Amino acid sequence: MNILIFSLILLAGAYVAGLLGSLTGLGGGVVVIPLLTLVFHVDIRYAIGAALLASIANSSGAASAYIKEGITNVRLGMFLEIATTLGAVGGALIAVFTPTNTIAVLFGVVLIFSALMTVRKKHEHALQEGSRLSYVLKLNGSYPTPQGEVSYKLTNIGGGFSIMLLAGVLSGLLGIGSGALKVLAMDGAMKIPFKVSTTTSNFMIGVTAAASAVVYLQRGYIDPGIAFPVVLGVLGGAFTGARLLTVLNPKTLRYIFCVAISFVALEMIYNGLHHQF
Repeated sequence: MNILIFSLILLAGAYVAGLLGSLTGLGGGVVVIPLLTLVFHVDIRYAIGAALLASIANSSGAASAYIKEGITNVRLGMFLEIATTLGAVGGALIAVFTPTNTIAVLFGVVLIFSALMTVRKKHEHALQEGSRLSYVLKLNGSYPTPQGEVSYKLTNIGGGFSIMLLAGVLSGLLGIGSGALKVLAMDGAMKIPFKVSTTTSNFMIGVTAAASAVVYLQRGYIDPGIAFPVVLGVLGGAFTGARLLTVLNPKTLRYIFCVAISFVALEMIYNGLHHQF
C-alpha cells in the first residue's frame, strides 16, 4: 500500500471516527486507536499520539461554540483542569515505560466502561443548594434553556476533583479524552446538569490532551504522516456529527455504538492478552 492510498483510507476512517464520536459524546479517539492498531497495525504509541492531536483539534473547535452559547462552566473547567493536567502528564510518562500489550488490555477495559456510560441514566436536574466549597471557589453557575436561564449549584467538589485526576492519568496513558470519566465526575459526583457537564468536559479535553501530547512529542511518538489525516478526518466528522445530531435520535445511536465499541474493546483485550501488539 503506497502512502497516498494509506492516507486516503486513514482520512476516511478518521472521518467516521469523528462522526461517531461526535454523535455519542465519546470523542474520536475511541475509534481512531483501534482503527490504527487493528486495521493498519500501527504501533499503539504512535496511534495514541495521533489520537491526542485529534482530541486537541476537535475540542478546540467545539468548545468555542459552547462557550459562546453560555453553556460551558469555564471557571469549573479551569479548576478541574489542574487535576486532569497533572494526571495526564503522569499517565503519559507511565505509558512510555508500559508494555504495549498492557496498554491494549487497559484500553479495551476503559472502552467497555465508556460504552456503558453512554447509555446510563443522566442527571438532568439542577441542585438548588450546593456545598460550602462550591461557594468559596465560585463554581456555581447557570445555563440558557428555551424556558430561560437555569441556575445550578455543585456538591462533592473533592470527589469530582479526585475522579478528574484519574481521568487525566487514563487520558495520558491511553490517548483518549476520558470524557466518560469527566462526565461521571461532574454529572454523577458533583450533580451538574448533563448539558453543562458534557460541554465543560469537551472544553477540558483539549487541555488534557495537550499536556499528554508534549510527552509523546518529546519521545518521538507523533508521526505527521499518521497524525495529519487523522486530525483532518476527525474534525470533518465531528462537524458533520454536530449537524446530524439535531435530526437523528441520539439514544438509538448510543445503543448501537455501545454494542459496536464493546466488540472492538473485546478484540483489543484479546489481542493484548495474546501479545499481538
